[in-house]
Amino acid sequence: MKILNVILPAFLLMLTTVVFGQMEGLPANPEPGKCYIRCVTPETYETLDKRVMTRPAFKRLEVVPAQYKTVEERILVKPASKKYVYVPAEFKTVTQEVRVEDTYNKITVVPASFTGASETVEVRPKVGKWEYQSSVENCQSDDPRDCMVLCYVEYPAEMRTVTTQVVARDASVNKSLQGGKMRTITRQELVREARVEEVEIPAEYMTVTKQVLVKDEEVREIEVPAEYAVQTVNILKDKGGVAVWEPIECSLTTYNVLPILYEFGSARLTGESRQLLDEKLLRLMKERPNIRVEISSHTDSRGSASANQTLSQARANSVVNYLVSRGITRSRLVAKGYGEDKLQNRCADGVPCSENEHAQNRRTEFRVLSN
Repeated sequence: MKILNVILPAFLLMLTTVVFGQMEGLPANPEPGKCYIRCVTPETYETLDKRVMTRPAFKRLEVVPAQYKTVEERILVKPASKKYVYVPAEFKTVTQEVRVEDTYNKITVVPASFTGASETVEVRPKVGKWEYQSSVENCQSDDPRDCMVLCYVEYPAEMRTVTTQVVARDASVNKSLQGGKMRTITRQELVREARVEEVEIPAEYMTVTKQVLVKDEEVREIEVPAEYAVQTVNILKDKGGVAVWEPIECSLTTYNVLPILYEFGSARLTGESRQLLDEKLLRLMKERPNIRVEISSHTDSRGSASANQTLSQARANSVVNYLVSRGITRSRLVAKGYGEDKLQNRCADGVPCSENEHAQNRRTEFRVLSN
């Protein structure tokens, strides 16, 4: 009887397990070492746009405002005039060589020079005269005059050689410039005389913008069409609720650390953190569209417990919100902030720890949930 009491419960347990396994529809052809997550397919909806009249057509009276045209009028505010502007003389600076001492001609007399010569001088000219000549020897008369003969006698000129000097070169004068001094001075040379210029000052005008009436106000009747609104209606396409088994890596069913780096005291995701989520979590959830994932965030023990709880929840929410923005349905995600409740080491309140030890407790994790 006792044996029957032992065998019967064991038999009932085996029978219950077999029946439960058949009801649940366990995975067919499971792979050894592979884990399977029981998932329930979600409800799927079809979105339709429905046009609903929100206001009927009616007539509306409208006042048409008066019409104006903008006219610009140019008004003289100051007449044209003239002014005289004195323009001073213009000079340029030049340099000039000025003689401060005149030169003079220094005269050197060169005396005359002579050479020796001779000259034959007639000291007595050639003379011709009448003379009486007597021949006493042959004279027959006692009176000698009876024997006188008148003859014309010429006497040659008497010459004498005189030693003389001849001028070889007349006396002359040599002149050479002597003295004279120059000085360089700077002076202003007039380029343009001073003058008075007449300048025309133009008239000044002001432009006044005026509104000129073109058409007076009037009333017009306007047909206002009916208004419609498009309402997005979700129609159940598949009620879901079908249990399916998703093959999954066994390690994903336990908490896996996401190496997300937050700024101090902030839940904002950096660009590097978003890229990490795309690669590790977004890809997994798109490849396994039926799984649900828990995002859990933890802090270290420093700071108050309430502040740590709030910060960890905000960080978990920021991961969930980012995945939703990337197309993941929010119902597939669970955000949990644990604050400092699940420390991984001894670094509780009041325990001195290094920065590396505290960093082990600041973490964000995820795991795949079973439905």
